[in-house]
Amino acid sequence: MKPLHKIGAVVGTTALSVFTAAQAWAATAAPAAEVVEEAVTAVAEGPIKAPTAEQMAGMVDKGDTTWMLVSAVLVLMMSIPGLALFYGGLVRTKNMLSVLMQVLTIVSVAALVWVSWGYSLAFTSGSPYIGGLSKAFLAGVDGTTFAATFSNNVYIPELAFVVFQMTFACITPALIVGAFAERVKFTPLIIFTVLWLTLAYFPVAHMVWYWAGPDFLPDAPTDTGLLWGMGALDFAGGTVVHINAGIAGLVGCLVIGKRLGYRTENMPPHSLVMTMIGASLLWVGWFGFNAGSNLEANGVTAVAFINTFVATAAATVAWAVIEQIVHKKPSLLGAATGAVAGLVAITPASGLAAPMTSILLGFAASIVCFFFVTTVKNKLGYDDSLDVFGVHCVGGIIGAIGTGIVADPALGGQGFFDYTVFPAGVGEYDMAAQVITQIKAVGITILWSGLVSAVLFYALKFTIGLRPSEEVEQAGLDISEHGERAYNY
Repeated sequence: MKPLHKIGAVVGTTALSVFTAAQAWAATAAPAAEVVEEAVTAVAEGPIKAPTAEQMAGMVDKGDTTWMLVSAVLVLMMSIPGLALFYGGLVRTKNMLSVLMQVLTIVSVAALVWVSWGYSLAFTSGSPYIGGLSKAFLAGVDGTTFAATFSNNVYIPELAFVVFQMTFACITPALIVGAFAERVKFTPLIIFTVLWLTLAYFPVAHMVWYWAGPDFLPDAPTDTGLLWGMGALDFAGGTVVHINAGIAGLVGCLVIGKRLGYRTENMPPHSLVMTMIGASLLWVGWFGFNAGSNLEANGVTAVAFINTFVATAAATVAWAVIEQIVHKKPSLLGAATGAVAGLVAITPASGLAAPMTSILLGFAASIVCFFFVTTVKNKLGYDDSLDVFGVHCVGGIIGAIGTGIVADPALGGQGFFDYTVFPAGVGEYDMAAQVITQIKAVGITILWSGLVSAVLFYALKFTIGLRPSEEVEQAGLDISEHGERAYNY
């Protein structure tokens, strides 16, 4: 669940929600007069600790539910068509269709895996590292069950939470394919996706985002994922999505090897128009990604929304300015890449920073990512085809560590809530300690995902193989893998 320890959530419930909860009790047992009396007492005493499902039903707001469903649609749009077109435009014509097919299929497979066992492993109690299978195949999850938000006594339908989180599980493995685009076989890639989700994504999601909820955590203070319990802040997925996918992409491109003709042949993007369309869809969809991660429609949602906007704008401008200085010409490819770098960097800090510090974070991410994409990659010689590592992992690291700085209330940040007390209260912020915690979270994510990815890629490489033959790669994956061409002139 997102974000970790955010401040600004509405603590407590209104008299109306409690009165509605009281009506639910009346339907089951208590006489009307007694229910009214209990409701009045509850209002006077404050929020209800550990509410029942019947009480939760009266704590659901239609506005929150609507926003979560809209946000899920926006995040899905980021994958298909957003990411598919962004990546598709960057590869050569002969591999355009293969990239589209890879993204489309990964999204579809991930959705099925999520509802089968992913949701249960990520968001049920188990160990600090992984959940259990009590909700496998959505057992016990229906229109009458509810998921916690970050406010005491505020809930959303559990299926709305399931589908929102599903879109995150769909886009994360799809991000990985950009690192070794144009040189991977389709079937091993899909097998990798299923295994990587199970062994890397779900555990990291559990470690970062699982907790008992604000109404239950005070009585179960250890019922959290490892990184949540450490106090790591990740509003919308800097570690879970971007660092997780970025390091997996780097490992994949190293294990698979460089493209034929890398550095000896010209490999320009075949359609920067499609890349621009894809980048634009990513930016628009990212408002659901970040602002939706508040799980409610309130002031913190607006904070995440504006921070996402201005950080991305700053990163776009910064990349264009850097290219003007270095290459004397700002490019559309560079500006689009800068926009994505800004989106990545602000993700973990979106609901925690202030607009002005978000701008600085966007600038910083653009500068560092530009250095990795243009200098580090060339010096080290790895073939990260579409700069998944240089933008998503590096940008995610800048954002995750930077979150510890920009979340400080002294800089206008939102700080964090202490959910171990009831009702939740504002925690005392220590920037240095928080930055250290953020660094630990980054390190654990890189180590976990890196090791899992290496084992999976090598296992597939030495069994069914990951890479097509030289003849197939030279001809392009569209015809050899799918029997079609993206374009027929």
